[in-house]
Amino acid sequence: MSDHSVAPVVPVEAYEPPYYVAVFTAVRTQDQSGYGETNERMEDLVKDIPGYLGMDYAQNPGGLAITVGYFRDAEALAEWRYNAEHRAAQKRGQAEWYESYSLHVAKVERSHGFVRARVPQGPATG
Repeated sequence: MSDHSVAPVVPVEAYEPPYYVAVFTAVRTQDQSGYGETNERMEDLVKDIPGYLGMDYAQNPGGLAITVGYFRDAEALAEWRYNAEHRAAQKRGQAEWYESYSLHVAKVERSHGFVRARVPQGPATG
């Protein structure tokens, strides 16, 4: 959702299915006045929803941005979908911030992850 430049580069962990994902893919307009502040507010707001699991974000150099929100159940996702502040931000996004977007919602039936093991580094011996 946000610029995410200070966020650690770590994907949301693989949770035990089933759970839900909302995949929001967008191309933004040139005028982004107020976007950053609204986006930060949305990130803070979604974290308060019981069942919110996390978010991944990526953007390519051409401007296509993808945000994936993870939710434990359909109720948590619905709470986010119908949140009044979120709905107002969606309307403003359509009016001002997005050239185009798509939203895909899916139930995750399989999930796994991988983390490379770190080799402990000791003092150099010579």
